[in-house]
Amino acid sequence: MAFSLKKVGIVGIGHVGAHVAYSLAVQGICDELYLYDINKQKVTSEYQDLTDSVCYLPHRVNIFNCSCEQLAECDLIVNSVGKIDSVGRERLAELQRSVDMIRTFVPVLKNAGFKGIWLNITNPCDIIAYELWKLSGLDKARVLGTGTGLDTSRLKAVLARESGFDHKSITAYQLGEHGNSQFTAWSAVSFGGKPLNQLEKEMPEKFSFDKTTLSKEVAHAGWVTFDGKGATEYGIASTAARMINCIFHDEKQIFPASVLIDGHYNESGTFVSVPCILGKNGVEGIIDLDLSSEEKDEFHDTCKVMKENIARIR
Repeated sequence: MAFSLKKVGIVGIGHVGAHVAYSLAVQGICDELYLYDINKQKVTSEYQDLTDSVCYLPHRVNIFNCSCEQLAECDLIVNSVGKIDSVGRERLAELQRSVDMIRTFVPVLKNAGFKGIWLNITNPCDIIAYELWKLSGLDKARVLGTGTGLDTSRLKAVLARESGFDHKSITAYQLGEHGNSQFTAWSAVSFGGKPLNQLEKEMPEKFSFDKTTLSKEVAHAGWVTFDGKGATEYGIASTAARMINCIFHDEKQIFPASVLIDGHYNESGTFVSVPCILGKNGVEGIIDLDLSSEEKDEFHDTCKVMKENIARIR
């Protein structure tokens, strides 16, 4: 009986790429990991460290220090190239540099016949996902970004802290840009299936949150991590690993991710985070929430930011 091995490639083995690789290995999400970076010593060192860890992992994972062309054999490739830049505390500051980087290898992989799925982490996440889609020539369902998947985990952490409930009992989404124009879809927040707007009426002493303050905390949580570490690692690695697991196991989980929208909330032509269905074909659908009029305005604003900055790409 022949079995198909699950293969993941990672381009950019810096703080984020290395932690994604380790998360995938520890959780046994893939059978083979292909590592590529233009910094040869860095990837050689990370390859050695990961290989050293395999003996004590609960799953066997084969790890390869590979060429760019070899990545074309993978089912899914994670893009995590780049150098974190805190200029102006704004992810968009990395725009042109990140675009220039992906233009060096995405066409190579297209010519090498890569037909799998691209998962982008590199900032600015939504715009780089858009550029990846254009350069790769792949169907829009096969290119996505981690987007506000990470920001949503931050939102759930804040709501868990404020309410005392576990994260997994909370349904909530940060939407829009993985950046300053993101927003909280408060109208879609529920606890154990009960909408927040009902709980506010029934138990105001427990559920009357300061929404403005909490939304700001969530949107700026990444910079709290950055200030002491110079990078974000664990949260984004867990986010990417969860998304890859959803795809490889055809889970059909509804997950916030940056995807190409076409008519959703009367917006089109840009990558932005919305709840979507993740399965073996990548993005298998988008769930349109019943947003409030104010939230729809925020969605239009965040899409405007994306389009303006796509226009800045040289």
